[in-house]
Amino acid sequence: MKIAKENIEVKMEIPGAVVRQRTDFGDATGLGKISGEYFSFSAGVDTTPLFMGLEGNLCQCPHWGYVLSGQITTTDVEGVQETVNANDLFYWPAGHNVKVNADAEIVMFSPQHEHSQVINHMIDKIGK
Repeated sequence: MKIAKENIEVKMEIPGAVVRQRTDFGDATGLGKISGEYFSFSAGVDTTPLFMGLEGNLCQCPHWGYVLSGQITTTDVEGVQETVNANDLFYWPAGHNVKVNADAEIVMFSPQHEHSQVINHMIDKIGK
């Protein structure tokens, strides 16, 4: 299966961030269906306020991905930070926040059910 960025549904768009999600993009045994996602971020985006109200005020969904451009730092539940840069593959376990250091484009694959819940929570937080 393949899909062009332009054909992936925009689930949320706010100043500095566009979240696209293609559900039913495969099945990872033990995790169920996964979604393929393409995120575009502007420098300065911080997910902390959007994750308030989730368990631990953190995204509780794991993600596997690739940074096409830019730089992003995650902070986990223990306060440990990790920075990913253009051309890096990454794995973000459940329990993280994201801060965008430089305009970024990333591709992610996530357990569909869990990440849809997080995206819907963010949509509710911004009232759209």
